[in-house]
Amino acid sequence: MAAPGLHHYFENTTLLITHYNRSSSLERLLQTFRDYNCIFGDIVVSDDGSKPEHVRNLRALKKEFSFRLLTSPENRGLGHNINKGQAAVKTPYTLYVQEDFVPTPEFTGRFQDALDMMETESRWDLITFYAYIRYPYLKPYKHGFSEKLCKPWYTNYKKIYAYTDHPHLRRSSFLQKFGNYAEGIKGDKTEYKMCVSFIQKKGKGLFYNDFQNLFLQKNSSEEPSTMTRSSWTQNSNMAIALIRDLYRQVKYNYDILFSK
Repeated sequence: MAAPGLHHYFENTTLLITHYNRSSSLERLLQTFRDYNCIFGDIVVSDDGSKPEHVRNLRALKKEFSFRLLTSPENRGLGHNINKGQAAVKTPYTLYVQEDFVPTPEFTGRFQDALDMMETESRWDLITFYAYIRYPYLKPYKHGFSEKLCKPWYTNYKKIYAYTDHPHLRRSSFLQKFGNYAEGIKGDKTEYKMCVSFIQKKGKGLFYNDFQNLFLQKNSSEEPSTMTRSSWTQNSNMAIALIRDLYRQVKYNYDILFSK
């Protein structure tokens, strides 16, 4: 926890949080930032048609934490939820976090490093703070960050994750360069299409080397993950895993080169 009286004020950054039926998780996230005396120029919570009891909680939390709440009469998917949230941002920079993440005490110092690099070095589009796995092609940079590299001849298909939906800092003009998130499809496909666009349009990003030290992802039986994936993508059978990897190797590289 931050020392009493020590505030970290990021006036040029909006905290953008996408939310769906996990208002207790949202409260935990906002309270943790408050505990660390971490203050943003603005906070936008974009809700995707949550159940009435969660919407009631959101309205109470809005009074407590003074955020701007964007609601939707129905669930229109992750793409629409991010698009409407990003469109409401007025500051130059956006910290995007989904509601089931929690920052650690180390976050504020590293975030200041990231923001300094974003403000002084115009080439960076995105700085990633969390990942499930290490990005496969990294070039050491500074302050514990490395540059994500993605070349046509790189063979590891996981280079597709030069972009991810995990907690990251980006310029608020991000959608102007890379396009809106795809709407009307499942969340994992929405993310995938943005991954492809980011590479096709030569996005430049940094990756925090200790990639599970700045945020924790916490789900509970009361508020489980709302992202669903097919059993084929999760199956650990060796034969299926091999076929899946070969399929991804071909599809991902094809989409990067030819999809529009």
